Amino acid sequence: MPRPHLYRQRADVENAYDELKNQWGWGGFTTRDLLRCQIAARMVALVYNWWNLFVRCAEPERAREAITSRPMLLHAVGRLVKSGGQTAPRLTSQHAEANHIQNVLSKLSLFLSGLINTAEQLKPEERWRRIWHRILEPYRLPTAAWLAPSG
Repeated sequence: MPRPHLYRQRADVENAYDELKNQWGWGGFTTRDLLRCQIAARMVALVYNWWNLFVRCAEPERAREAITSRPMLLHAVGRLVKSGGQTAPRLTSQHAEANHIQNVLSKLSLFLSGLINTAEQLKPEERWRRIWHRILEPYRLPTAAWLAPSG
């Protein structure tokens, strides 16, 4: 493998550890109780994994770190709107990219509701397979695309 490709792979791995440490609080736990430390570390890792999967499902073509994705997707004011016998949540974002966020979350909502509404005959395993396919789609590129020279 060419060296630049190896350096990019190493940087991607180091970015994950750096993000866990600096953005998710995995910088260290100060207690002598090893079990308590392990539980806290595992909870952080679990939340980190689920958040990354959610963000990747929302925007499969772009990787985002927690420092940008959490303010983007979590900072909104919500209220329940009742109209015509239906109750629906209404979110209002003050983020600079509010239109982009609305577009991304609308597409995700359509995808997920489509799994439930139009595919009621699907078993849960098939629904999960389709979700994983959406998340992993950018990684299904041919190997040549990864090795193409950059710059």
